This record gives sequence, C-alpha cells and structure tokens, in this order.
Amino acid sequence: MVALHGPESTGKSTLAAALARRFGTVWVPEYGRTYCEEHGTDLTMADMIAIAEGHRAVTRAMIPQARNGIMFTDTDPLMTSVWCDMMLGQRDPWFDRDWELADLYLVPGIDLPFVQDEVRVYGDDTERKRFYDLCTAELDRRGVRWMKVDGPPADRFDIALTALTAAGIVPTMR
Repeated sequence: MVALHGPESTGKSTLAAALARRFGTVWVPEYGRTYCEEHGTDLTMADMIAIAEGHRAVTRAMIPQARNGIMFTDTDPLMTSVWCDMMLGQRDPWFDRDWELADLYLVPGIDLPFVQDEVRVYGDDTERKRFYDLCTAELDRRGVRWMKVDGPPADRFDIALTALTAAGIVPTMR
C-alpha cells in the first residue's frame, strides 16, 4: 500500500487517482473529507478517532480489489494523528498504536497554490509550513519510508513513479 500524506490542498487526491489509473488498481479517497462534509470541521478527539477508524475500515474493505497487490490511499490513520496535533494540539494515545502502515508514503510539497473549499482549514502560508513540518516529523518518528513529491503536477507524477520503482513496489519502468 502507498499512502499520500501531507497538508490539505497539495494534490494528494489527484495524485492518488492518477497513480491508481496508471497501475489499473484502486485508490481509497480521503475519509476525513467525507466525514467533514457531513459533520463539519469543528472536530473533537472522538471525531478524529472515528475518522481514522472509518478510513482504516474502508481501506481494508478495498484490499481485495487491489490489482497486483498495489493500492493507493489518500491519507491514513497516521495522517489523522497529525491532524490531531495540528487542530487540537494533542493526540489520544490510540493514535500511537501500531497498525498497518503503508509500504511507502508520498508527501506532496506545499508549492502548489492553496485552493479554499468548504472543508479546508489551513490556507495561510505559515500554517501550511507548520502542517507540512508536522507531517514529515511524524513519518520520521515512525521510521517509515517516504518521499517528497513536489513541483508541477506532471513532475509530481514522474517523481512518484520513480519513488515507487526505487521502493520496489512496482517493477522498473521502461
């Protein structure tokens, strides 16, 4: 499994969908977005846990549809833990459990313009930088493999393909 991880409005959904198309497999949309569209963005710790559990359940349900064992997910519970840090200034110990982590995390940079919508919260440049730093610090803390994916959208796709090949998740591209 490959997870897209990072602040909002960085192209995670677009990249996850494009990669899934490239490999003829499935991708798991961001469960937190759906949750916030239904419940709003004034979230509690209980909401955060519900988001993480909901995302994990949807991911598990989609595993049988993954082609050649490759699946992409737009965020995961690890990302929700960073949302706790950013939004609530703390996280429940539930988030520090060991659960299924992705084989590789792709982290889009904050170099694309922020696009505001009804559920996005942190559009200020300083907030975006802080959020990005929290995201990468969490990946480092967990000791998982991750790769920064920045630049224009076409470059991001190519960088992601290179990262997938280097990680041994897909065969060498020709």
